[in-house]
Amino acid sequence: MNAPALKTETVETAIPAGVFAETVTEVQHYTDRLFRFRMTRPAEFRFRSGEFAMIGLMVEGKPVYRAYSIASPAWDEQLEFFSIKVPDGPLTSHLQNLKVGDTVLMRKKPTGTLVNDALTPGKRVYMFSTGTGIAPFASLIRDPETYEKFEEVILCHTCREVSELQYGFDLVEEVRNHEFLSEIAGVKLKHYATVTRDANYPHQGRITDNIVSGKMFADLGVAPFDKEIDRAMICGSSAMLKETKQLLIDAGLEEGANNKPGEFVIERAFVD
Repeated sequence: MNAPALKTETVETAIPAGVFAETVTEVQHYTDRLFRFRMTRPAEFRFRSGEFAMIGLMVEGKPVYRAYSIASPAWDEQLEFFSIKVPDGPLTSHLQNLKVGDTVLMRKKPTGTLVNDALTPGKRVYMFSTGTGIAPFASLIRDPETYEKFEEVILCHTCREVSELQYGFDLVEEVRNHEFLSEIAGVKLKHYATVTRDANYPHQGRITDNIVSGKMFADLGVAPFDKEIDRAMICGSSAMLKETKQLLIDAGLEEGANNKPGEFVIERAFVD
């Protein structure tokens, strides 16, 4: 049986030094495998949209941390995270039981490569994700800077079943209905969602298969990868990262980093 998340009053006496202790303000469960939560944001906490933070809980008297991409944009007054539920995961087995009012620990320094600064200028940016790998892109598609830098923003999200795509659907709807993001994003934002196990959805297949076959480009009405125009960010399963990276390299794109911007970047931080 999963241990319950620790309540704020229990944690306060055991909070490690040098970390933030924030309060959960909202929890939403999408499926039996996926959920998101929002929590308060320290006034002094600064990050770039797309970065991740080390968040955690006190488990049996000790802090347990894992890397989580911050799903909210840099301008948001709260912090949002999108998580998978792993029954035996050292952190997620507890994190999935969060309730409003609970305390979450967070280390003070964010980091990550899925940021606009790590890409060289281009016209189109692909954001390739599987499962909860969409989280950093949830931050980026809600950041005006992304639309200032690129003429076209294509959010690609692949899951097993349609129900697991709902977080992405909600994100895109939020952007398109937002008081100022809707004007900035306009027709620039495109959403390409596919499933691998649900036959009742029009877009089927692994994203890498759809790239190789040309189906993704045909569905989106765009030309194949062009290093002069296209930029990409990748976050998801290790197999998808490896395959998508190779497809981009084969197309002539070069990997970048914070200290050396390139035509595509990868996030290698995982949670369990």
